[in-house]
Amino acid sequence: MEKVIIIRYSEIHLKGKNRGYFERVFGINMEKSLKGIMHEIHRQSGRYLIEEFDAKDEEAILERLSKIFGIHSYSVGLKVPTDMGEIFKAAEAVCSESGTFKVVTHRADKNFALNSMQISAEIGGRLLSVNRNIKVDVHDPQFIINIDLRENGTTLVFNKFIKGAGGMPVGTSGKGLLLISGGIDSPVAGHMIAKRGMNIECLHFHSYPYTNLQAKDKVIELASLLSGYACGIKLNIISVTHIQEEIHKKCNGEYMVTLLRRFMMRIAEKVALKCGAQCLITGESLGQVASQTIEGMTSSNAVVSKLPVLRPLCGFDKDEIIERSRAMGAYEISIRPYEDCCTVFLPRHPIIRPTLAAVEEEEAKLDVDSLINEALKTVETYNL
Repeated sequence: MEKVIIIRYSEIHLKGKNRGYFERVFGINMEKSLKGIMHEIHRQSGRYLIEEFDAKDEEAILERLSKIFGIHSYSVGLKVPTDMGEIFKAAEAVCSESGTFKVVTHRADKNFALNSMQISAEIGGRLLSVNRNIKVDVHDPQFIINIDLRENGTTLVFNKFIKGAGGMPVGTSGKGLLLISGGIDSPVAGHMIAKRGMNIECLHFHSYPYTNLQAKDKVIELASLLSGYACGIKLNIISVTHIQEEIHKKCNGEYMVTLLRRFMMRIAEKVALKCGAQCLITGESLGQVASQTIEGMTSSNAVVSKLPVLRPLCGFDKDEIIERSRAMGAYEISIRPYEDCCTVFLPRHPIIRPTLAAVEEEEAKLDVDSLINEALKTVETYNL
């Protein structure tokens, strides 16, 4: 009798002839996530088993599994030979001392003499004979004993299914560059896109000395948190201080945010193309702030010529975004009161519905290419 962790994948079973590729990436991601913990991973037709681990590492393994995209559910259970005596010993080991129960059997091994109903009835009857404090309730039991007969002559016995992160294995849907701020929205956007199987690289803009170094540290912490879901992340940090100073000096202050975002998008596209990303990802939500009107987004998109811009939060309200931020563990970091670059030189009344012609007229006052090249020289890179 061996303690194991049983993992079931999510959408991979829909992939037909391509399933092998998705399973390989899924296995690689699990190994990356469990790096540093002694274990063995074995695949069994639609299941993965984590075996040979130390009992003291069980909670750490479960915590890491909760962040791996592609997992539908997982369970802590026992692996035994497919023999009724051994199955009963395992069922007795996982059985509660009291309360109502039922036995549910899944029989992938169709050569076994008893069918699923017969196995459940036999094991349930034996449990009742050795424990008078339990009763059968097939409609609303307090606990369930699950028995899973596999094709390879082993059986898995466990109590509960733990819901996994779902989605697709990271790395099966290309690569994107996430524009990450220190706020609530962008880490959630990155999390959502990683869940669809995309590798994420991050880009953050700062305005030191107008913003302090704690603001940068907060972003590094958010990117580190996101890396736990994305199987590692590279974070690029670029200064836009001089760009903001030039906009403040030469342009109508109402256009500060709009012009700055156009610079950010131009720089982001250059960084994305250099690192092999196939899209840009932002945390914009339609109408949330002055720069996130459809006119503001149109202005930003106008300077991106080679890549699509994904905005996974576009239709979400703030409460929905906060709920997701809390669920992924980012909210308490995001609300720390350190300002990001978008708050520097912020006008009292920013333009809400800029026309592209007016934006381009203001931008013509600046040496755009020179400012972009200067900013790109400030890049700092962190592998998280």
